[in-house]
Amino acid sequence: MELPFAESWRIKMVEPIRMSTQQEREQWIREAHYNVFQLKAEQVYIDLLTDSGTGAMSDRQWAAMMMGDESYAGARSYYNMRDTIERITGFPIVIPTHQGRAAENVLFSALVHEGDVVPGNSHFDTTKGHIESRKAAAVDCTIAEARDTQLEHPFKGNVDVARLEEVIQANAGRIPFIIVTITNNTAGGQPVSMENLRQVREVADRYGLRVLFDSARFAENAYFIKTREEGYADRTIKEIVREMFSLADGMTMSAKKDAIVNMGGFIATRHEDWAEGARRYSVPFEGYLTYGGMNGRDMEALAVGLDENTEFDNLNTRIHQVQYLASKLDEYGIPYQRPAGGHAIFVDASLILSKVPKEEFPAQTLTVELYREAGIRGCEIGYILADRDPVTRENRFNGLDLLRLAIPRRTYTDNHMDVIAAALKNIYDRRESITHGFRITWEAPLMRHFTVKLEPAD
Repeated sequence: MELPFAESWRIKMVEPIRMSTQQEREQWIREAHYNVFQLKAEQVYIDLLTDSGTGAMSDRQWAAMMMGDESYAGARSYYNMRDTIERITGFPIVIPTHQGRAAENVLFSALVHEGDVVPGNSHFDTTKGHIESRKAAAVDCTIAEARDTQLEHPFKGNVDVARLEEVIQANAGRIPFIIVTITNNTAGGQPVSMENLRQVREVADRYGLRVLFDSARFAENAYFIKTREEGYADRTIKEIVREMFSLADGMTMSAKKDAIVNMGGFIATRHEDWAEGARRYSVPFEGYLTYGGMNGRDMEALAVGLDENTEFDNLNTRIHQVQYLASKLDEYGIPYQRPAGGHAIFVDASLILSKVPKEEFPAQTLTVELYREAGIRGCEIGYILADRDPVTRENRFNGLDLLRLAIPRRTYTDNHMDVIAAALKNIYDRRESITHGFRITWEAPLMRHFTVKLEPAD
C-alpha cells in the first residue's frame, strides 16, 4: 500500500499549552476590548494570530546561533548572511533591518514622497501604512479573480497587467516603483506566477520603472510555481527563486516568515542608488550597516533558515498542513479563500456571518467568536485592517472581509488543525444566531487594527 504523508522532521522540544474555560475567555476578551492583539499569550490555546516570528527553528539554526559574531561593525555573521542572501536571490547589496516593516520604513523613506503613487497587488497593512503615512497612494492592481473567494484559480495573487498600465499612464512621473507581494498575503496567501512576474517586468521596462518584491513568503511562492505552473515541475526551489528575483530590482523581507527566525529582515538590491538612499536612513533608524538592529546570532540563524527553507521537503511539509486544515473545512462546508494559500487559511466571514452588517465588522466578529469557542486566536484581515480612506476618512468596505488563520511553521500538529476545524464548525452551525458584531470606541489614525478598542454593537 502507498505510505501516508508524514512530516520531514521530528520533534525534540515541546512547550506546554493549556485550554482555558469559556468563562475565563469571556472575561479576557472583554478586558482586551474585543481585540485579540490585546490578549496575553498565556490566555491563548492555539495561536494563529501570525506566522511571523512564531515558527520553530531547526537544530542547525540553534547551533548557528552559538557562532554569532556580536561585533558592532564588520561582524563575520553579517558577511555570512549577505553571502547566503546573494547566493539565493542574486542581489549583491544587502542592508539588514530588525524586521520587514523596518526594511520598508528605511527604503520608503528614501524612495516614496508626497503625491507619489505605488501600484501593486494588495499591499499589506504595513506596506500601505508606510506609503500613506508619506502622503502617497497605494493602488491595488490585483486580478479580479482574487475577489471571488470560492473561485478556483492557481495564481490569485497575480497583478492585473492591464490595470497596472492604466495606473502608470495616469500617473506619469509619480511612480517610484511597482511593488509585487509574493505570496499575496491580503488576497489570502495567494501566489504570483512566473509568467505574471515576467509580464510585470515587461511593463516596468516599457515605462522605465523598477520593480520591488515584498518577499516575506517568496519560498512558498516558488513552491506554488513548482507545483502549479507548467514547465517548473522539474526545477528546484532554489532555481525557481533565482529566476523570480532576476525579474526584480530589489526586495524587502521580513525574515520572520520564510527564513523561520524570531526576528530579522533586510533590504537587498542590485542598484547602488537604491542602496545609497536606504543607507542614509538605515544608520539613524536601525543601526550600523552591518547589523541593522539584528544580533550576530540572529543573522547566523537567518542564513541557515533561508538555506533550509528553499528546499522542497521543508516547504512541502509546511504547505501540506495548511492544505490539511483546508480539507477539514471542505468537509464541514466552511467557505475560505480557495485554493488554500501558502501560510494561512483565510475564512470568508461575509459568507458565514451574513446577518452581521458590514458596519459591524463580520470578520472581527468571527475572530472573537473563534476565541470564545476554543481559545484560538486568529487575525481579522478585513474592514478594520483596511483602515479609513485617507481623504474622506470613511471606512473602506470595498475589499474582502476575512479571518486569517496563520499557521506557524513546524509548531503545531495536525491534531491542532482538527481542533481548529471543529471549533469553526461549531460556530458555522450556529451562524444564523449571530446577528450583531462590534462598533469602534477608539482607534489610531493609522494601522488601527493593532490597538483598536471595540464594544458589542447589540
